[in-house]
Amino acid sequence: MATARENQTATLLSDGRVLIAGGEDANENGFASAELYDPKTGQFTATGSMTAARYAHTATLLSDGRVLIAGGRGSDGGPVASAELYDPTSGTFSTTGSMTTVRGGQTATRLMDGRVLITGGRYVCCESPGPDPAAADLYDPKTGTFSATGSMTADRVNQTATLLPDGRVLIMGGEDSGKLADLYDPMTGKFTAAGSTARVRSAFTATLLPAGLVLLAGGWGGDSDLASADLYDPKTGIFRATGFMSTARQDHTATRLSDGRVLVAGGYNNPGIIGVDSQEFASAELYDPGTGRFSATGSMASARYDFTATLLSDGRVLVAGGANDDSGVLASAELYQP
Repeated sequence: MATARENQTATLLSDGRVLIAGGEDANENGFASAELYDPKTGQFTATGSMTAARYAHTATLLSDGRVLIAGGRGSDGGPVASAELYDPTSGTFSTTGSMTTVRGGQTATRLMDGRVLITGGRYVCCESPGPDPAAADLYDPKTGTFSATGSMTADRVNQTATLLPDGRVLIMGGEDSGKLADLYDPMTGKFTAAGSTARVRSAFTATLLPAGLVLLAGGWGGDSDLASADLYDPKTGIFRATGFMSTARQDHTATRLSDGRVLVAGGYNNPGIIGVDSQEFASAELYDPGTGRFSATGSMASARYDFTATLLSDGRVLVAGGANDDSGVLASAELYQP
């Protein structure tokens, strides 16, 4: 990439290119710049800049091919409510309606009807919640506006949100409610409790598998990082344990490959022991839904966390940016070939 960045977003566009937007440098200065990766040439090129610098934001591909960029932390490090749209045809960003509250580190999920559900995140830099930190927003691309929808059953940050095959959204974990799950029903606009896992999880990954189950892997367990993984079955509403990763890790990525396996890569391990340093990883592993087991695969060239991993149209995975303690914030990118 032209710019070293972490906590950026990466979005696969309708034409197969990848939009890399925003992020931060080693001094927590946010970027407004954006780049496009073309898998045909293997090159990154500059595109229009966002209307505001931001990191820890969300980027969601809309039904019409535009990309919704929402929230995140702005130039002063505080969460913002603003949002903007990227048009791949013109290569430009333009402002759209703002969220009903500032958010940083939230989730964004495109629903089956084309609207976008925004949940969770920090409201005030950097610890204090707002008046209703469980509140959620809906973005309507037809009107370009956000509106409030039902509130979650718990406050959350660093949670996950997964669109299920039946159109509901599974909201799971997070720093403030690490064991609890919610289900959002777009038909009613309400959240309902959906059980809990055996362990607290934040900074973990959630991946929809071909059979409709959701794989929850790794993350911070409250006193140490986790190597364990769980499966959620939407039909029964039950969580159950599945295989263990070879490495406990958080702030990693999980990408469902074209054959249904899941590539888990990078991240770091915080042992939770005073005087023992964290360890960053270049290693990667594959989860096989057929066997319920993880197995080692090729390692990345650089250890990294807070990076992006994007499944390309040809089945490869683009890994970009992030950081590690030795090299700082990274401009490098790599390709994984299944």
